Parts: sequence; structure tokens; C-alpha cells
Amino acid sequence: MKDYFGYQDKVCLVTGASSGMGKATVEMLVDLGAKVYAFDLNPCPVEGITEFITCDLSKKENIDEAMKKVPSHIDCFFGIAGLSGSKTDYRTTFNCNFTANKYLTEEYLEKRMESGGSVVFVSSTAGLHWKTYMKEQNKVVHASNWDEVNRLIDGLVKASPSTFAYIYSKRCLSQYSAELACKLGKKGIRVNNVMPGSTDTGMKDEFEKMAGGAEALLKEAGLALRLARSEEMASPIVFLNSEMASFISGVDLCVDFADNALKELKLKKDIEKVPATNRLILMMAKKMMAKH
Repeated sequence: MKDYFGYQDKVCLVTGASSGMGKATVEMLVDLGAKVYAFDLNPCPVEGITEFITCDLSKKENIDEAMKKVPSHIDCFFGIAGLSGSKTDYRTTFNCNFTANKYLTEEYLEKRMESGGSVVFVSSTAGLHWKTYMKEQNKVVHASNWDEVNRLIDGLVKASPSTFAYIYSKRCLSQYSAELACKLGKKGIRVNNVMPGSTDTGMKDEFEKMAGGAEALLKEAGLALRLARSEEMASPIVFLNSEMASFISGVDLCVDFADNALKELKLKKDIEKVPATNRLILMMAKKMMAKH
């Protein structure tokens, strides 16, 4: 049978590899014959990976040490790791979700990838409104380095609930993905962005709390009447970095069983269409969270 996906012996770097969507992605890649380098804080339980590398993506120095163990040539990058902000501070959440992806790309991927390479970032449906709020994101997305990103978010670290770092980081990542697709496309490297809807992962309890309960989170799962399984997110992630998607680049793939379609057609209220850095809204959100 022809190898349509084309992962055999490809060097694949996967962040957030030990649980949820990341683990499901790693399992598929191993089955497809890829050489998988798995980044996470916790050990990756998948048999057949090439190497597990402990890495705290919220810290630049950790990334530098981890990348010393990755081959000089990378075929595919899967930026899946993410934090909700429910149990981590604003800076840690933002750096893991956005800054690490930007740093990994500009410091390493651009130097280690050749024509035919591909990148998939995993943002979220929380990042859907990145085009509306580009003025909020531009300086951060276009920052020259890790330290500048952190200086730019300094004011938000103190003023904002850390869960707002989730929304803001996912919008920044979505914008970055689109701009990177235009930049790297000239070198023959594809870049795409997967936007998962409500999914049953190890962070489900955190997202239930953020949404206002299990029922509220379920309402963000479109017309499926259930949360997605991790494998149902891993499938489009794996597809977009495969040879089956060789002419697809610059895409925001919303995987939410028509939830966004309902909002676009005004059949459902879009509660996420608010600024992510507006101080008044952030203060009100912080007070509401304190009451709960």
C-alpha cells in the first residue's frame, strides 16, 4: 500500500507529547513510521518514540538545552503544548502557549528545516478572533526576541487573570501562524494552525472551571452534544503536517463540530469576542473570579 501520509523516517518534534492531543499525535506518528522526539515535563508513555526530552517550555534556557538533543534536520514540528492559566501564572501560561513557539521557530526551526518541511501550531477556538484584535497583538507577535515579549506583557501580568493569558496567547499564536506561513512559504515550508474546540483531555477540569461548569463547557462543543476525544484533534493535526496536505498552508482549521459556524450565522452568542488586554474588562473578570 502506498504511504500517502509520508511520515516514514521523518524527524518529528512534538511538544506537549505526554498527554491529551500531544500523546494521541505521537501514537499516530509512531504508527506511521516517524522518528519522534517528544518534549514534555512528564515522561511520554508511548512506545516506539525515538527520544523523550524533558522540557519546560515556559523557560527559554530549558528549550535551549532540550534542542541540543534534537537532530540538526527537522522535517515536521507539532507545537501542541499549552496551559489553560487556571493553575499557572500569567507569564508562565503566555510563554508556554506563545513565546515558546515563536522562539523555537525563529531560533531553531528556520535553521533546521528545508523545503518540504511543515509546521502545525495548536492554538484554540479561543484564538478565532485574532483578526479582529490585531492591534492588541501586533507588538507581541513582531517582538524581536523572548525578553521583548516578556517586557511587552509586563503590565498584563499584574493586572490580568491568568486565564486571560490563555485567550491572548492563542490569538497571538494564530496571527503568528498566518504571518509565518507567508514568510516560510517562500522557502517551501508549510505552516498551519489547528483550533480545537472543547476536548476531553487532562485539562478538562480546568476548562470546566473557566467555562463555568461542565454543562457550559459542553455548550462550546458545537452540535456534537459531547466533548471531542483527543484522537479527534490529533487526526487533523497529523493530516496537516503530512504529504496529504502538501498544498495546504496558512490555514486556521477550526475543529469544533460547527460551533463557530453557529456563531458566524448568529445562531449562537459569541462570548469570546472581547478584547484580551482591555484593562476594564480584565479588572471586572478578576473580581468575578475572586467571588468564585
